[in-house]
Amino acid sequence: MFSRKKKRVENQSIEQTLNRIGEGTKIIGEIISTGVIRLEGHLKGNLITKAKLVVGQTGVIIGDIRCEDADILGTIEGKIIVSNLLSLSATAKVMGDIITSKLAVEPGAIFTGNSDMSGKNKENFSVQNDDEKKEKRKSFRK
Repeated sequence: MFSRKKKRVENQSIEQTLNRIGEGTKIIGEIISTGVIRLEGHLKGNLITKAKLVVGQTGVIIGDIRCEDADILGTIEGKIIVSNLLSLSATAKVMGDIITSKLAVEPGAIFTGNSDMSGKNKENFSVQNDDEKKEKRKSFRK
């Protein structure tokens, strides 16, 4: 009896943090989120999320990406920084540099650029935006 209510609340919070940008939608600007993003439309600008990014087959991003995990099925032109797993499907087209800790590439994916999986640049893995980083530095100095 109690567990049903708890599951409903958990499912609602998951649904509330899912951001969908549908096919036919074009955005010019920066997207910053703490939730999962699924993009089927077009974005000209940077995207930052503290969660997973899914770029569908019709999705196009021209700009830099910073996220926790990413599944790319569409087209990306820009730098991609993923703190965990970056998956490029057979339909993915990526033109730009990649920094990630894990990379999975299906046969057929197109990738033009450099990849860094060394982990030397740990600060590059952070999904915080610049304001959050500055605030963290200030609080550390006090």
